[in-house]
Amino acid sequence: MEDLYFNALQAILKVEKSERPNRLWLVDKEKMVATTESKTVHSALVTYVSMLSLLAFCPPFVILLWYTMVHADGSVLQTWYYLKQNGFQKFVGICPRPTAVAWKIIACYAAFEAALQLLLPGKRVEGPISPAGNRPVYNANGMAAYAVTLITYLSLWRFGIFNPTIVYDHLGEIFSALIFGSFIFCIFLYIKGHLAPSSSDSGSCGNIILDFYWGMELYPRIGKNFDIKVFTNCRFGMMSWAVLAVTYCIKQYESNGRVADSMLVNTILMLAYVTKFFWWEAGYWSTMDIAHDRAGFYICWGCLVWVPSIYTSPGMYLVNHPVNLGTQLAFYILVAGILCIYINYDCDRQRQEFRRTNGKCLVWGKSPSKIVATYTTASGVTKNSLLLTSGWWGLARHFHYVPEISAAFFWTVPALFNDFLPYFYVIFLTILLFDRANRDDDRCRSKYGKYWKLYCEKVPYKIIPEFRTKAVLM
Repeated sequence: MEDLYFNALQAILKVEKSERPNRLWLVDKEKMVATTESKTVHSALVTYVSMLSLLAFCPPFVILLWYTMVHADGSVLQTWYYLKQNGFQKFVGICPRPTAVAWKIIACYAAFEAALQLLLPGKRVEGPISPAGNRPVYNANGMAAYAVTLITYLSLWRFGIFNPTIVYDHLGEIFSALIFGSFIFCIFLYIKGHLAPSSSDSGSCGNIILDFYWGMELYPRIGKNFDIKVFTNCRFGMMSWAVLAVTYCIKQYESNGRVADSMLVNTILMLAYVTKFFWWEAGYWSTMDIAHDRAGFYICWGCLVWVPSIYTSPGMYLVNHPVNLGTQLAFYILVAGILCIYINYDCDRQRQEFRRTNGKCLVWGKSPSKIVATYTTASGVTKNSLLLTSGWWGLARHFHYVPEISAAFFWTVPALFNDFLPYFYVIFLTILLFDRANRDDDRCRSKYGKYWKLYCEKVPYKIIPEFRTKAVLM
């Protein structure tokens, strides 16, 4: 996954960045030492504006997207004319209220995923060392939880115990409940960070709004084993993507007596992508989302609300807009999408194997090209890091975003081009990942200094490589 909605909002607003001190408390044997880690984030004023913008625009957008997809034939213009003629009062009228059914569905789903996260066996995996010197330990059972979730969900439908169409029929109410419930959950995280932090990777910057928005803890847990960020980001957010993809497919089947090839291509590709995520979940725990971003409103709200509603929206559109692609076109789109998902996976696998073997591996059949970079931690310790400059990572510094954006396009294009709204996720993802590439470059430039400059000289392209061919004149 992949950073969240707020980074895209940052890119759209084109706001300036500034340094904010982030207080960390490091345990040094018998004394507590207060240190300051400089982290490139936004100024307090920009954070206030951005947070208010998110609260003002993102929740209504989630509801408007659902309403347009389900009740306005997927037409943005139809929704616009409706609101223009009837005003804000009618918007309030179309906003579904959270119902008991919606709360029950969310509670059962959350409890089931939490139980799987705690109880299923898995491999013990250590995360990267944190700024405060902690190394989180995880139970890598995501793939097992994913398989159990889908098998259980389909079995409940197959044996008539629960019909997934109920989820679709109450989708607006579920989104409304998630919007409200996620806000309450983030208040809980804020209070927990003050009263019962799980590790020394926590603390306050002295501003209530900033603490609530950016988060108090890097690795919040309930008890010793239940990791909250793994639950919100992976087991609730990403798992809901797969569950809703299956739900939309079943809804179309129940409504029309068949599943259009466009819906099949969309569902297969989205499930392939989510399967790839859970297969690689242990690698995700070393990414910016988990190892650098604290558990605050901006990341948790996105995982709990934005992912289920926006990321699944192409499938939501196709429920009422079945498109017959034909066998040949459907096959071409499916193969292209699978290829993009595989390349995206292979990029991550290549770098992970390079790091695991300390560079002693083969990349595309050859010994990898690399740069040995030296950097100093916040506690003053000098360490080495290897920067891969061959394989996929020799094409561009963030080339893996190209197949990710392309995969999103291929699971959206079965909707064809009658309406704009299904492509919102592709546009959003493009903005998000290009902004993330800039943020990651800034962070690496600050961390590695001259070594990052050398790396950029060796791999000059940020995301899209430039392939040049020599023309042979006859």
